[in-house]
Amino acid sequence: MVTLLHIDSSVLPGEASSSRSVTAAFRKAWEEQHPEGTVIYRDLAANPVPYMTAAAWSAGYTAPAERTPEQSTAFAVRETLMEELEQADAVLIAAPMHNFSIPSTLKAWLDNVLLLGRTAGESPSAEGTPTVVVASRGGSYAPGTPREGFDFVQNYLEAVLKRTLGLDLDFIVPELTMAPRNPAMSELIPLYEASRERAFEDATAKAMELAKRLAA
Repeated sequence: MVTLLHIDSSVLPGEASSSRSVTAAFRKAWEEQHPEGTVIYRDLAANPVPYMTAAAWSAGYTAPAERTPEQSTAFAVRETLMEELEQADAVLIAAPMHNFSIPSTLKAWLDNVLLLGRTAGESPSAEGTPTVVVASRGGSYAPGTPREGFDFVQNYLEAVLKRTLGLDLDFIVPELTMAPRNPAMSELIPLYEASRERAFEDATAKAMELAKRLAA
């Protein structure tokens, strides 16, 4: 049986969140292909993981027998999160843009799972795991737009997920999600709707593609 690690991080609930809506479409298609599979789900907004502390960080570079009780307790959380990543056959991450970057809760998850010599380094323990990131944003930061260069989501996640953790990374990018709510963006609603439709289509297609690849 295959395992999907599904992480949501938007502060908005349910269909109010574009990233959650798209990851839900991916997961639905995935579960239709793998009805007997396992989904490990983490909602980082509802249940945040601990932010990195000195004890949690130093424990990663201290032999288990030499850790203090504080280090052992802190590292137990990191161990669980790293094992979830390592056990996953595929990873799905919702990474909405918050003030030009990722949510702090998602950054906390990354800080916990990134450990040099295990998940990072010459032979990352989850290397090659197919990973789909839904990087939604309220505007557009494509080349030629007024805020080109303000996107610190995709370039950051590529550096961490692909180049550091060694994951096989792919993006789905629903954009202009604020158009229906912001009167100043009303003329962009058709572009938003097209982007949203593409995102749902991509989510379903990528889920089915991965399901077939892993079943082969």
